[in-house]
Parts: sequence; C-alpha cells; structure tokens
Amino acid sequence: MPILWALAHPKLGEREVLAAMLEIDADLVRERPGLLLITDKGFASKPFERSLSEQGITLLRPSRKKEVLRPGEPMLKKVRQLIESVNDTLKGQLDLEQHGGRTVEGVAVRVAQRVLALAAAIWHNFQTGQAVSRSLTAFDH
Repeated sequence: MPILWALAHPKLGEREVLAAMLEIDADLVRERPGLLLITDKGFASKPFERSLSEQGITLLRPSRKKEVLRPGEPMLKKVRQLIESVNDTLKGQLDLEQHGGRTVEGVAVRVAQRVLALAAAIWHNFQTGQAVSRSLTAFDH
C-alpha cells in the first residue's frame, strides 16, 4: 500500500516532488525500513538513486535502453498493470478528473477522499480474499 501521496504543480519535476515528500515525511520513511519505490524511467539518475539508497529506499524502475536488466525488473510489468488499473478506477469509478474542486484546498480534499476510498477498498478486499482487489463493488456474502 502507498504510504505517501501528493498533489503538485504539473510544471514541477517528479523527482523534485518526491524528494520534497521524502524530506517532509522523513520520520515516516525512517520508521519503515525496506521501502520499495516503484517508478518509471523518468526517475533514472545515479545521484537520485544514491540518495534513495542512503534513506533505505530501494528503487524499482525499468532499465533504460543502454542499461543492463535491473534487479526486480521482470516483475514490473505485472505491477505496472496493477498501477494502471488503480489509476483507471480512480478516473472511472471515482471521477478523479471531475472532482469539482474550485480552490487548491478543495481539489486536495476531493482527491484525498477518492484516494482514501480506493485504498480502503483495496485493503478490505485484500483482507477478505476478494478476487479483484481494486473493486469498489459492494461485497455480498
């Protein structure tokens, strides 16, 4: 389950946003040894990976064209399909893109509600052994 999320200005770089999140929530990160960060190729940077490693965070990302296969990379396809499925649920069932917020605070609250609802559904479905973990459909016994 994700432990951090943020809304950021679209012109900010992803690495910059992540670095700020990790700095702001440094205690949260320290309290969870062995964190795995799953990213795309845009997070490729030796200094950035070194910084993550120093914080005890393992980076799992696809290799670039001229890189050798990275550890854990073969499992990325399945994980990325799950991430895309969750994103599709947020956009579809939870109308993430039609949030209706008119202020930064309003957008943040509405996005947080949707992320929390989906996280709760995934946790519940995992705990009860449901076949589809991201489903928000009511469970009948």
